[in-house]
Amino acid sequence: MSRPRAVLIWIAVATALLVPFGFAVSSPLLQWRDPVYIGSGIAGVMAMGLLLMQPLLVGGYLPGFKGISGRRLHRGVGALLVGLVIIHVAGLWITSPPDVIDALLFMSPTPFSIWGVIAMWAVFAAALIGALRHRMGQRLRLWRLLHTSLVSIIAIGTALHALQIDGTMEPISKGLLTALVLGVLIWVILDRRIWVLFPLVRRK
Repeated sequence: MSRPRAVLIWIAVATALLVPFGFAVSSPLLQWRDPVYIGSGIAGVMAMGLLLMQPLLVGGYLPGFKGISGRRLHRGVGALLVGLVIIHVAGLWITSPPDVIDALLFMSPTPFSIWGVIAMWAVFAAALIGALRHRMGQRLRLWRLLHTSLVSIIAIGTALHALQIDGTMEPISKGLLTALVLGVLIWVILDRRIWVLFPLVRRK
């Protein structure tokens, strides 16, 4: 890959991540909010941005991070994603425990809370599946199917969670980031043919 193309790719990725983040941190809705609430919201925005990075890293599409280096960074970003989700939920718990309890019990009257909880549990499950990869032995194809299925739930759940919230994220940049997260994930899945079942069943 030529150096100019590599630079353009990184500029595009940085723009996709920083523009929504910049709008979120400068939102007037954060005025008079306590630090815990602000930190929780920003953690959620950052976590959504990392969802764009993950498929690009595992697929080796980011210049400078291909093969082993890309997969290692993918695992590191995955751990960071789990941490940001915990910070996001913990901050919401501190600011409004009843709302978090209702969401965790799927009793919340706000649909975006339900989708957020679904995405949260899928993040934890995907991280657990990721940690068990080397124990799968020859069942690598099955592992990829499970992991990709969970990642798809994360992306869809996060998209529905974010789009239904009228909060700190600016609507247009939020919509574009959501479209990128879903579009890139679909592109990587199709390009790498992750959901092609053969050779799960071997011919006798």
